[in-house]
Amino acid sequence: MKASLTVWGIHAGRFGDAESLFIEKKCVALGWHEVGSLKKIGKARDDFKEALIKTYPAIKKGAIPNNAGQLYRFVHEMKVGDLIVYPRKSHRTVQIGKITGEYEFVNDEISHYPNRRRVEWLKELPRTAFTQGALYEMGSAMSFFQIKNYSEEIQKKLDLKPGKAIIEDPEGDESIALVAEEIEETTRDFILKQLSQELKGHPFTDFVAHLLTLMGYHTRVSPEGPDGGIDIIAHTDELGFVPPIIKVQVKSSDGTIGDAPVSSLYGKVGQNEFGLFVTMSTFSSPAKSFARSKSNLRLIDGQEFVDIILRYYEQMDSRYKGIISLKKVFVPQPIDDKED
Repeated sequence: MKASLTVWGIHAGRFGDAESLFIEKKCVALGWHEVGSLKKIGKARDDFKEALIKTYPAIKKGAIPNNAGQLYRFVHEMKVGDLIVYPRKSHRTVQIGKITGEYEFVNDEISHYPNRRRVEWLKELPRTAFTQGALYEMGSAMSFFQIKNYSEEIQKKLDLKPGKAIIEDPEGDESIALVAEEIEETTRDFILKQLSQELKGHPFTDFVAHLLTLMGYHTRVSPEGPDGGIDIIAHTDELGFVPPIIKVQVKSSDGTIGDAPVSSLYGKVGQNEFGLFVTMSTFSSPAKSFARSKSNLRLIDGQEFVDIILRYYEQMDSRYKGIISLKKVFVPQPIDDKED
């Protein structure tokens, strides 16, 4: 029995190629543009398989069922009113929307993604707002897939009553298949979520200072409370007289940091001093532009901060390792299939 409300997931290409299309034109889209309009294909899955083989004679046999299944479901199973989630990698957020249009083939300037459906974006949430299991399922290796195990969690984000059943895929839809890239992605989500939950406010400042000491700096942390915009003073000598002197501002909030706080920090940076702004979230384009114009100002967003954590993880204090508990694992290195 089909669910009263189905939740789908979609990606905008490996490098987010279709992100502007999704957001600005309020639609979701798939590629395979060489196939042409999917309306011209028959209504059976086998028809879609034949269309792929005809269009892409060199396609790997193992890829045909999944690729054909994605196109088939996009046209024939997705319904107006269904929900769709789009993990927006560039913003570290998840867009949740509602399908508002039937399938259409749009051969415009973005010709690589002509298979489209209109969508109304309802909510954008940080990835840290979702459970790790939901993030795994959203990280499907496929471009278009159904959210099955965590559809209830998605619906609750919109205060909707969850459906009671799912569409079963006779082809065996591996919707939570992970590759090494997705494992790294979920590890980053885990780190940022733990920091957000366990080290909000002044404790996060202490953690940033700890990482700076691992880099070889001596640090002085401002006491909790009003700090005048400077949370940490870092320097290379014990007394703090030898330049460079680094003035650090830290923000543990989820919101995007605009240019006003960044320029405010820079106003407190004197001659022969450097400014460093660290956040768990992201910086706006004006903030980045302002920082690029200043040779003694550096911005570190959540993604770069995670890079630093991973680089110095083994040297970190045990109390922080207890919060960010990681285990080194080995994953298969993908290699291209050889010709038979």
